[in-house]
Amino acid sequence: MILDLLNLQDKVAIVTGCDTGLGQGMALGLAAAGCKVVGVNYIEPTETIKKMNAGGHTFLDVRADLLKQDDIPAVIEQTMTAFGKVDVLVNNAGIIRREDALDFSEKNWDDVMNINTKTVFFMSQAVAKQFIAQGNGGKIINIASMLSFQGGIRVPSYTASKSAVMGITRAMANEWAKENINVNAIAPGYMATNNTTALRADEDRNAAILERIPANRWGTPEDVAGPCVFLASDAANYINGYTIAVDGGWLAR
Repeated sequence: MILDLLNLQDKVAIVTGCDTGLGQGMALGLAAAGCKVVGVNYIEPTETIKKMNAGGHTFLDVRADLLKQDDIPAVIEQTMTAFGKVDVLVNNAGIIRREDALDFSEKNWDDVMNINTKTVFFMSQAVAKQFIAQGNGGKIINIASMLSFQGGIRVPSYTASKSAVMGITRAMANEWAKENINVNAIAPGYMATNNTTALRADEDRNAAILERIPANRWGTPEDVAGPCVFLASDAANYINGYTIAVDGGWLAR
């Protein structure tokens, strides 16, 4: 049956940045589809752990500072020690810094580029090597943005980093597809998460955003969980290097 292709039973998925929001939604979605989830966070993901436990899911809590790449080998090592394999990587961890382009600091540039682009690449590289060693391929899902397609305002390093995510997704897919590794990305639109609380509280900005979204609502973590499960599954075996917009129609407007 076609639905069997979406079954992720006993797969092992590493999800970075899953303490709240979209990362949490994708981690829970993968777990509900059958995955054992390795959550990689800078702080303890208390709420995610509670939700995983409530659902009876297997969740390994791993601590790492992904602003630099030093902790990547330990993430792979802890995953292998606990589960003996890895099947899926979701590169969700990321940050944003807002400052006028004329005043934008080098630190705000470097911090965002390091975690949003450099760590995404080297985490993917480490997991791809593990996939190849296992001999069964695997799935890598990067989290892009509407600003992979647009310029944005006051977020030059974030725009640069998310444009780069879309580019390196294609580049990695080109080299690794022959190894049965699928590399794709999801570009979320305007989502109702902690990061957008201020935007949604601003009546004028909120109204302007909703007017542009054909679906006439903000997205939710659950809206991103479905595409994540799909890209992690065998149903997506012939999708390589593509960025799926999950935006309620924002880019179509």
